[in-house]
Amino acid sequence: MWKPGTDFTTMRSLTHPLLKRLLGVSPQCVPRELSQSKGPVLSPKWSSPRQSCSARPGLVTATDVVNYWQKVFETNGIPEARESSEYIVSFVLGAKTFQSLNSKSLHTPLTALQQEQIQQLSNKRLERMPVQYVLGEWDFQDLTLKMRPPVFIPRPETEDLISLVVEEKSRQCEKNSGLCFPVSVPHPVILEIGCGSGAIALSLLRKLPQSRVIAVDKEKAAVDLTRENAHRLQLQDRIHVLHHNVSYGSAKQLLLWGPIDFIVSNPPYVFREDMASLDAEILRYEDLDALDGGDDGMRVIKTILALAPSLLKDSGSVFLEVDPRHPNMVENWLQAHPNLLLVLRAIHKDFCGKPRFLHIQNQSR
Repeated sequence: MWKPGTDFTTMRSLTHPLLKRLLGVSPQCVPRELSQSKGPVLSPKWSSPRQSCSARPGLVTATDVVNYWQKVFETNGIPEARESSEYIVSFVLGAKTFQSLNSKSLHTPLTALQQEQIQQLSNKRLERMPVQYVLGEWDFQDLTLKMRPPVFIPRPETEDLISLVVEEKSRQCEKNSGLCFPVSVPHPVILEIGCGSGAIALSLLRKLPQSRVIAVDKEKAAVDLTRENAHRLQLQDRIHVLHHNVSYGSAKQLLLWGPIDFIVSNPPYVFREDMASLDAEILRYEDLDALDGGDDGMRVIKTILALAPSLLKDSGSVFLEVDPRHPNMVENWLQAHPNLLLVLRAIHKDFCGKPRFLHIQNQSR
């Protein structure tokens, strides 16, 4: 979403479906209902894994510790108990996933320092801190991004939004190459509204090597994190990150490189009546302004669409991630504002088959 994004299996009976999507530890298709659980976090009765798990006295392996913390998480009602434990142990051992650890890593006794690091990170998870914040980083597509609260955590389903932009650019290039006298295609200029951690902007820079991106967010924490991630990935020369609250009069500030080819955004689109039902991980740690889309979930969506004609090139496009209830609402809103000359070109479904992504095109000339 704006500052919003879900695709981050085992403990199904303990895991709420939406949280599974929002925390991103399961790629499977799940419903979108919201959890009602807001129970307090319980403190585990600590007993050393060395005493409770190890087959050999005094030795504790990665598998022992994963099993131990899984049980502690389950006891305290922590969602994704197994996955949370595996991610934490893998991170301390320098691996992305538990499944990627080799046999030697799985069976070599952990040092006291490693056990202490695992305990410290696991205690954060017991406070319902999302795994992404616990680890301080998360993979999105082929990028490893720094993560810290309250900057919105990118959700895996947002990867589809990026793919749509890349596909549209590819389609334009193919169309141009078929002309008798091909026209030179300038480097695409992309505007991301609500950059959060920079996941969308930096992914597009990586996938479209000739592109330039203007990334804006109204939260300084998000702007700072996007800049940090851009520098870590050595993409800072092609991105302009602005601390800016987009409004109807924002056009002048955003036309840094001239008219925009693509506006892309994962804006706040949760209906306000649903906000109170979000899970503890979200309510405690993430910026709720990145989720709250107002009464109809379209507060920021309407602003983006009203601003788009003054920013886009002729036939430029807006790509939005929205709630499944929004496509019809957006289409009706565009029909009620014909002066904008925006047309809903396509509605794309997410991996669950729900209408989630909108392609809107400028027809101003």
